[in-house]
Amino acid sequence: MADAKVIPFDDDRSRSGGGARPARRRTGTGGSGRGDGSAAPVSALPGAQVPEQPGLLSDGSPETGEADGGPREPGPDAVDAGRPPAGGWERRIAGGLAFLRRRVTGDYDVDEFGYDRELTDQVLMSALRPLADKYFRVEVKGIENIPSDGGALIVANHSGTLPLDGLMLQVAVHDNHPAERHLRLLAADLVFHLPVVNELARKAGHTLACAEDAQRLLETGEIVGVMPEGFKGIGKPFGERYKLQRFGRGGFVSTALRAGAPIVPCSIVGAEEIYPMIGNAKTLARLLGFPYFPITPTFPWLGPLGALPLPTKWTIQFGEPIPTDGYPPEAAEDPMLMFNLTDQVREQIQHTLYKLLVQRRSVFF
Repeated sequence: MADAKVIPFDDDRSRSGGGARPARRRTGTGGSGRGDGSAAPVSALPGAQVPEQPGLLSDGSPETGEADGGPREPGPDAVDAGRPPAGGWERRIAGGLAFLRRRVTGDYDVDEFGYDRELTDQVLMSALRPLADKYFRVEVKGIENIPSDGGALIVANHSGTLPLDGLMLQVAVHDNHPAERHLRLLAADLVFHLPVVNELARKAGHTLACAEDAQRLLETGEIVGVMPEGFKGIGKPFGERYKLQRFGRGGFVSTALRAGAPIVPCSIVGAEEIYPMIGNAKTLARLLGFPYFPITPTFPWLGPLGALPLPTKWTIQFGEPIPTDGYPPEAAEDPMLMFNLTDQVREQIQHTLYKLLVQRRSVFF
């Protein structure tokens, strides 16, 4: 599983208690109250007439609606003037304050891998969502191929010079799946050696790309994401865009077989063009300890401005899952089977990439 590397540099929704207040009991006026606290009917008094009341006709029968038979709209008095209707801003403020209180007091959960689900939902996903929805305008297809429960391994192509494709894949799964499932990405060692990035990656649910961690996540019913091309895919020249690199030795297939989890091929179009890599400063990369140092038409020439990705149009398509639960336990040790399944997944991703490229009208639209 060592080749399966990703580098993702990668409310409390306080529901206002808007319950209805209990209706107050109406009592009659006058000095004819009963000993049990209930009011005597007005019609029981000698010579009394039944007055017209809201909701009653003059003959005492209940009023069912307006003259045209339609339902009567509630009057302004029906709204409690002392409590304005709860709005979205009120709910957000209440939720934000509750979130801050839990962060300060430490009243939140973190799993054994360091994953902080609340922080991911309310902060990290909220920060990434505009990038996916407005900037890259990510279109998601085949989301129904991801199971609603249980573990599954999503295998995707990797590209883009910087690993934004992993982050956009994480948003796509959560925001488009009916069960709002979370994707747990497998990341390269480099991610966990970078300051700040290390903590954010752990909080977002990413973990080291090793077979043991991946298998534990799958066996506990998590959706795990892996990009087997690793640095070879994300750091390839622009001239080799959408040409899949080697998928390693099939470690991800062995992990899926041991966990009995289906493999879901995933093809991502649009990420290749966000940072067109036209050169690689290898000497500088070695000095910094990076696998490559990209040179693009805008970086480093325009400084920080050149680090902005181009606003390309993305498409993420999930293919039909490949089941693995029908194989015997010893299948995970069969190199020929792993090779065949790895090749099957790779071919399916490559074929879908070509299909999506033919269908798209433009890089930016």
